[in-house]
Amino acid sequence: MISRRTLLKTSAAAAALPLLPAIGRAGPSWRDAAEASSLIYLTPIQSSGAESRCQAEIWFASLEGAMYVVTAAEAWRAQAVRQGLASARIWVGDVGPWQRSDGKYKALPVIGARASLETDAVVQNRVLEAMGSKYSDEWDTWGPRFRKGLAGGSRVMLKYEPRA
Repeated sequence: MISRRTLLKTSAAAAALPLLPAIGRAGPSWRDAAEASSLIYLTPIQSSGAESRCQAEIWFASLEGAMYVVTAAEAWRAQAVRQGLASARIWVGDVGPWQRSDGKYKALPVIGARASLETDAVVQNRVLEAMGSKYSDEWDTWGPRFRKGLAGGSRVMLKYEPRA
């Protein structure tokens, strides 16, 4: 026999289920999100383990399991790599500029990654070709800027290898 108290508790719990976050249901993985997204949000991880205050939404290309970005050589994310701060956190998706997103990007699929400078010209060209396909509407403007900047040293290419 079911008591009134048990019935009320069970009914209340059942009514609340749709309001709870999905447990055991897989949301989109970062890899699936990367296929569909034009942006990633990234931040270097400081030696203390804290996220840097420098966070950004940025174009990227995926190649052989890694994500690549082209950025100003003096950007904090590039300086962090040169200073040995190779850990990064990456959120995959597009919720607009990070500073105006009210932190919404932090609800996107996320991955920890190890960053390094990509200096191999063959890899750089392959990544730039992938970016040209992905961002075809803007590539006539940005493609030459990226190529010229990489050649002249005002831009660098960063490689982010996801950590398992």
